[in-house]
Amino acid sequence: MKVFVVDDSPLVRERLVSLLSEVDGVDVVGSADSAEEGIKGISRSKPDVAVLDIRMPAGNGIMVLESIKRHESPPTVIMLTNYPYPQYRKKCMDAGADYFFDKSGEFHKVTDVLERMVAEEAKG
Repeated sequence: MKVFVVDDSPLVRERLVSLLSEVDGVDVVGSADSAEEGIKGISRSKPDVAVLDIRMPAGNGIMVLESIKRHESPPTVIMLTNYPYPQYRKKCMDAGADYFFDKSGEFHKVTDVLERMVAEEAKG
């Protein structure tokens, strides 16, 4: 399963890439630190899953979400944010996000979702 990470924090990106790389069956195919680079990287690498932050310089994760969900075969999108407010959750879910997690308390849920997806894919 191919995963792409978009987050403006180098520390968070490194932590996520490291964490996700440890999940059997997951291959992190790229990462980006801005909305524009995220859209380009996701379009290029065609991942199965995209993990997006909301707030970034020059754009935001919701913009990335709306753009990639227009693709013919869009990836599953996991929003991972420090801004877990109801209005953001609603906007993301309305725009097509599959999951919405709070970085401060639900970081581990990203790997839980991926492990479940890999297991389901293995079942065929």
